[in-house]
Amino acid sequence: MDVIELLWGEPAGPRRGPRPTLTVGDLARAGIELADAEGLAAVTMQRVAEALGVTKMATYRYVPGKDELVALMVDTALGAPPPLDDLDGWRPKLRAWSLAMNERMQAHPWSVRATAGPRVTGPNELTWAEVALAAVDGLALDGGQKMDVIVALTSQVRSLVEQTADNSEERISATWMTILDGRGERFPHVVAALASSARHSSRDQGLTFGLDRILDGVELYLSRQ
Repeated sequence: MDVIELLWGEPAGPRRGPRPTLTVGDLARAGIELADAEGLAAVTMQRVAEALGVTKMATYRYVPGKDELVALMVDTALGAPPPLDDLDGWRPKLRAWSLAMNERMQAHPWSVRATAGPRVTGPNELTWAEVALAAVDGLALDGGQKMDVIVALTSQVRSLVEQTADNSEERISATWMTILDGRGERFPHVVAALASSARHSSRDQGLTFGLDRILDGVELYLSRQ
């Protein structure tokens, strides 16, 4: 059984052997719990087997190995995208789509690492792309440009999830302020920026600020076509 068959639920035919007591979904959820608690490196077939109360060899009846298991975990953790039909216009739809993706990935920070590089995409993940592309359907963009918009938004989300997995901007700022105590004259622009962000309550807005600027750029580009 290969990863496409696992992700898309299209088995080639009946399998021999005892009747299954688990499902691939059970393994994916056990892996997700481990990754959420201890990180992706903690996910092994042995640990998943222990969590499910079976032997390691038993897990191989469902999933060939860790790579395939992680692929299942990603698609399960991401889940289905939110409905956007009740929103009017491509921009509110893409913004809501991006914020929803951020929420899912923030809940499972390991998914950033797990989705790096070439790999097989599962049905949930591909549906996210379908929904986003439907939002820009009819715009004066070719297919490649539409995909680039989605990539830009996704990259913004992934970058912020990766950066804030262990530290919020507020925590980073607090650490910097400690470091800058007595050294502020060497870094006047950093001190000024931190003070200004505190006065204007503009910390931890990197996600929405970045998303809005990307959408501004798309809107400006469309206005010039």
